[in-house]
Amino acid sequence: MKKRTGVLLINLGTPDSPSVGDVRSYLFQFLNDPRVIDIPKLLRMILVNLIIVPFRAPKSAKIYKELWTDEGSPLLNISQNVANKLDKELGDDFDVHLAMRYKNPNIKDVLEQMRLKNYTKIVVITMFPQYASASTGSAYELVMDVVKKWWVIPEIQFAGQYYDHPDFIEAIADRASKYNFDEYDHILFSYHGVPDRHVDKVYATGLCTDRDCEHEITEENQYCYKATCYATTRLLVKRLGIPEDQYTVCFQSRLDKKWLTPFSDKVVEEWGKKGAKKLLVFSPAFTADCLETIIEIGDEYQEIFEEHGGEKVQLVESLNEHPLWIKCLKELVLK
Repeated sequence: MKKRTGVLLINLGTPDSPSVGDVRSYLFQFLNDPRVIDIPKLLRMILVNLIIVPFRAPKSAKIYKELWTDEGSPLLNISQNVANKLDKELGDDFDVHLAMRYKNPNIKDVLEQMRLKNYTKIVVITMFPQYASASTGSAYELVMDVVKKWWVIPEIQFAGQYYDHPDFIEAIADRASKYNFDEYDHILFSYHGVPDRHVDKVYATGLCTDRDCEHEITEENQYCYKATCYATTRLLVKRLGIPEDQYTVCFQSRLDKKWLTPFSDKVVEEWGKKGAKKLLVFSPAFTADCLETIIEIGDEYQEIFEEHGGEKVQLVESLNEHPLWIKCLKELVLK
């Protein structure tokens, strides 16, 4: 009997279109996830459905229209191309399926397609290098919720986080190779932010701030998002030979003040005020260019920098379809 493995590749998601209605639907699904906004259900429903989504959807729709291309959502197109290339690399004994945690192609429908294939084994990989409950944890939870209802449950493996995988680091280094670091006044490693309480929940006792997450990975903090972001940066600066005083780790896309700091937009502003003219920005939490990289870093941070005397914020492109990124995913599947 020929054994076949199904691979489920998961990214965060995107609206079906940049229309206000589709953006509203996306935000509604995304922000009502209790792993994203982890407050009591009734309070979350009031906050999300009556305050955040009604006011945010029209504004977000305008931004998505700037992001959209003739082919549609960059995040979806890039993710599908990655899935196709990974499928080709793995060969005939594997089938790679792409799903989004929010909206389409949705996890439930894709898993039903996989169930009908009667795979011997299923491997689940997210496109999030560093574990966070609001991203990897949420995707894994939904997969388990769906699969637990199957009559026949095949062997299922979750690939886990891979922020320290050599090919992941090398792929980012190769992306950066076309930039001359000496031309930039400072380098930022900007990661997607999460609330402080999200990283605090990783620990049985105490808070994240009680640990030395900026400088080491231990058994206790190995799933702390802050710790793995700093660990990713340490690996990259070592590989790229960036001196300690020439870079800053920061966090973007916050919703309020009680999120991981320093905030990326504030760091950009501060360097503009210091007289810096050029900043180079890495975004190692994003494996596919999306709203947070193309618009938030590429456009919004550029505007902030110029307002405070700076000239150029240069984004180091995400991995997208880089061959070493495909190789990294292949090794994760085979492992």
